[in-house]
Amino acid sequence: MQDSRASMMTYHHFSFEPLNKVACVRPHYNAFITRIYFLWEKHHSFEAHSMDVYPREANVLKELREATDIHPKSYMAGSPMAGQLIAFLLKKENAKRTIEVGVFTGYSLLLTALSIPNDGKITAIDVDRDAYEIGLPSIKKAGVEHKINFIEADALLTLDNLLQNEENSGSFDFAFVDADKRSYQKYHERLIKLIKVGGVIAYDNTLWSGTVAMPETQVPHFMKKDRDAVIKLNAFLASDPRIDIAHLPLGDGITFCRRLC
Repeated sequence: MQDSRASMMTYHHFSFEPLNKVACVRPHYNAFITRIYFLWEKHHSFEAHSMDVYPREANVLKELREATDIHPKSYMAGSPMAGQLIAFLLKKENAKRTIEVGVFTGYSLLLTALSIPNDGKITAIDVDRDAYEIGLPSIKKAGVEHKINFIEADALLTLDNLLQNEENSGSFDFAFVDADKRSYQKYHERLIKLIKVGGVIAYDNTLWSGTVAMPETQVPHFMKKDRDAVIKLNAFLASDPRIDIAHLPLGDGITFCRRLC
């Protein structure tokens, strides 16, 4: 979800400068983030092709994706390609309790509901119920509404409320975050307590249209604040000893964090 951009942008001709903000986090991290941008740029052409041939996207997911395409903020929708990997992981790990921070029209929410067992539960948090209502008919059609607890509220407040119940600590298998980029680190500090050891937190938009690998002078002004927040997040996650990470150029970049302790 790209919640502060009016349209998708692609960039082709840049002379990359060192990203001093992340250079000292881990060896060669600058080179890594620059390389991952190039992979991201190539990936978008591949993703367009893949969605034409991908045979296993459930019809209800396709219908919801198409309904979202006509929404004026359709650019906020998650990547179906990243969704494939999320669904794969959820099934592989037999995840049953998940958290979703940022729902929009519910594509990733529906995908998660289809991927967890019938007795699984998703705590879905968003301040915008109207967008969720767009996806609700598809959720009902898929017969998975009973798995979803949609909470229309501030995410930080809701996560704090969950932590007040000691039984929730370390009880969730998976979390997906696609919301306010400037709050990602605050979400992380709460989610790391809610997710079990060995569980996974996934953060969307961690390439931010490739701007994380661009010189600041070449970044559109309206993207700079969130771009800076994402750069800080990437550096923070790369140095967090509590997690293993996998930063992948799927969609607009997605980072998977496995809790170690």
